[in-house]
Amino acid sequence: MFGIFSLPKILFTIAVIAAVWYGFKWLNRRAQVQQQQSDNAGRVEAGAAKAPDVEEMVQCPDCGAYVAKGGGHRCT
Repeated sequence: MFGIFSLPKILFTIAVIAAVWYGFKWLNRRAQVQQQQSDNAGRVEAGAAKAPDVEEMVQCPDCGAYVAKGGGHRCT
């Protein structure tokens, strides 16, 4: 009755399916890790590029407001 479906054939089929399943899981996890690493590297480079946009602030002696150093500020 079960001559076509022998125990070694069933076990081999299960082993092949499990190997393929875990292989795809491993490949997907590896791709996610590489994507995260490239995203983190991009953020570090973008952060370094934004550093020159920072300006020093000084307090206006007349009104006490903080303005950019060397900027034209008129107290009202």
